[in-house]
Amino acid sequence: MALTVIKDTTVLGFAPAEVHDHTDVVITDDRITHVGPNAGDGLDADTIIDGRGQYVHPGMVCSHHHYYSGLSRGITATIPPSPDFISILKNLWWRMDRALDERSTYYSSLICSIDAIRAGTTSVIDHHASPSFIEGSLHQIKRGFVETGLRGMTCYEMTDRNGGRDELAAGAAENVAFAKEVDADKKADPDGYLVESAIGGHAPFTISDEGLLMMADAVSQSGRGIHLHVAEGAYDVSRSHHMYGKDLLVRLDQFGLIDDKALLVHGIFLSDDEIALLNEKDAFLAHNARSNMNNHVGYNTKLPEVRNLVIGTDGLGPDMFEELKFAFFKHRDAGGPWWPGDFLGAMSHGNELLKRYFGSEFGRIAPGYKADLVISDYLAPTPIEPENIAGHIAFGLGSSSVKSVMINGKLVMENRSFSYDVQKIYADAVQEAQRVWERVESL
Repeated sequence: MALTVIKDTTVLGFAPAEVHDHTDVVITDDRITHVGPNAGDGLDADTIIDGRGQYVHPGMVCSHHHYYSGLSRGITATIPPSPDFISILKNLWWRMDRALDERSTYYSSLICSIDAIRAGTTSVIDHHASPSFIEGSLHQIKRGFVETGLRGMTCYEMTDRNGGRDELAAGAAENVAFAKEVDADKKADPDGYLVESAIGGHAPFTISDEGLLMMADAVSQSGRGIHLHVAEGAYDVSRSHHMYGKDLLVRLDQFGLIDDKALLVHGIFLSDDEIALLNEKDAFLAHNARSNMNNHVGYNTKLPEVRNLVIGTDGLGPDMFEELKFAFFKHRDAGGPWWPGDFLGAMSHGNELLKRYFGSEFGRIAPGYKADLVISDYLAPTPIEPENIAGHIAFGLGSSSVKSVMINGKLVMENRSFSYDVQKIYADAVQEAQRVWERVESL
């Protein structure tokens, strides 16, 4: 049994908003067991952390990421003019994912996971694609999670855009095989396993009805839910009406794919009826403000209507402090009614999604919750109170304040240092990125 005590710190809660000064946090193995003034007194702890002048708060959850973008930052391959969203996909991202192989997939996961920990993100829900390397790809993503100690979920995005039915079948097989691998991990170590699985799909406009049947079968076999882009661009909606004569979510629901483990992404052009269906099924929708702005796909004005709204980055890094800021400022610029606390609440909904997959409690510094937490050394110039925690995040507290990170009861970053050679990993990633960019150039 491993016992850790964080002494005399200030505990911040996000959902609900809480501030507790001069508090001890006691962690036994993977869970928080006691929280309160002097709660650690007299305990024979393995590790004692001086929390004075610091803040302990829940780790952030990135509810939609693309680790396959990890080696794309600053890419110098020739990208043709891309005047619309479909051309952005074809000219950049669908070339980038085809250029990935086993080694580059692993390095993408490794550096994205380190970046997440540095930013105080303790859980990442990934959505993977590497059409030239499908079988075994999710295991390489898992390696990055496990070797860094980051909690995560991943899936393979089923699509017919490159290889038709055979590609769909290969994606389904990889999702099911990885779910079985995760089941074995969970059986071997129910409290210690870090990586879960979902059933991935690219978007309805690249998945035939036969492909949706394959997804439904994979969901049934695995007991997981889908992770799928929907209505990111207007074309997805138009094609569904043209080819199938129905709304996107109606089409998905007819295959039994909308349930309480389903994670849909973007949803910019969903109708009112589709939002109602999403809420009725208790499914999740991930909002990705920076990506939507970057791709110039529009703004989702229906965010306040979504019951289970979560926040992701869509591949633009794992810094959820930054993502929350962009989400709030874009919303205000669009005339929306929400304040920072609403977006902090949405980000915290990612913990409910984790609960439905991992079967544990996440997102609070409280007894019984998983010890996924962050120690920040933010120097506050004004009082921090429950009513203004989100305001401090929107206008001050950020990833630069992250000092130490604990995931599943283990310190994966301590005093901004790792137990392994990060510089070497990043130097190796640079070399791997150059090889990937050369392959992108040739596609």
